[in-house]
Amino acid sequence: MLSTMEIVCPHCLSVNRLGADRDARRAKCGKCGERLFDGHPHAVDEAAFDRHITRNDIPVVTDFWAEWCGPCKMMAPNFEAITAEMEPALRFLKVDTEADPAVAARFQIRSIPMLMIFRKGNLLAHRAGALDRASLRAWLASLPPE
Repeated sequence: MLSTMEIVCPHCLSVNRLGADRDARRAKCGKCGERLFDGHPHAVDEAAFDRHITRNDIPVVTDFWAEWCGPCKMMAPNFEAITAEMEPALRFLKVDTEADPAVAARFQIRSIPMLMIFRKGNLLAHRAGALDRASLRAWLASLPPE
């Protein structure tokens, strides 16, 4: 286990060092003062997405979605609830594939919603289709430990 870990601030994108013995739920960014974990997924653009997946020491769960997608809208409350439940062990992001098509193209996303999990820039797992809360929780819990 790391004695310190790097956590990207979802508000200003600065990289913060957080001691392993510190309560991450209460941690605030050293630059902007906002909480590093607030129980909500964060909408990101391509640059923010890249920073999060490469610099966070925790796995980053990303929901690739679009406003016109019915299943995406159906799954959104489940993704929100799981974020509140599973942070700070995981970082949760949302990428709008219409606003940032380059990210979707880079990962060859042809079906949404698409969930992808990254650790230190590497894709760990992906899953297409809307999930209910229990299925999403079970899928995330099945992740291999570091």
